[in-house]
Amino acid sequence: MFCRRCCRCRFYNRGMQIKKISFEQLKDMVSKGAILIDVRSPQEYNEGHLPNAINIPEYEIEKRINREVPKLNQQIILYCQYGGRSDDAYNLMRRIGYNNIFSLEGGLDAI
Repeated sequence: MFCRRCCRCRFYNRGMQIKKISFEQLKDMVSKGAILIDVRSPQEYNEGHLPNAINIPEYEIEKRINREVPKLNQQIILYCQYGGRSDDAYNLMRRIGYNNIFSLEGGLDAI
C-alpha cells in the first residue's frame, strides 16, 4: 500500500498519474511561458539551478505556491535533483487544485 520513501504518496494519491517530461520538452515549454520551480532546498538552489527557476522548497509548497503562482491552470514544471521531491510536490499541488503541472523525469541528474 505504501512506497518505501514515505507514507503519503500512495495513500493520498491513488490514481494520480504524474506527468513526466524530458529536458528537451522542458526547454520548449519554458520558452512558451511555463513556470519552472526548483523544489530543492535553498542551499542546493544556490549551488546551481536551471535559468529562470523559482526556488520553492518542497516543504514550503503548501505555504507559498498560491502567492508565487496564483493561477491554478498556469503551466508549471517542477524539478529537483533526482525526481522524488518534485513528484511529491506534484502530488501536493494536484491536491491543492493545480492541474497543468509536470515533473522533470529523473531530475537534474538526468540532464
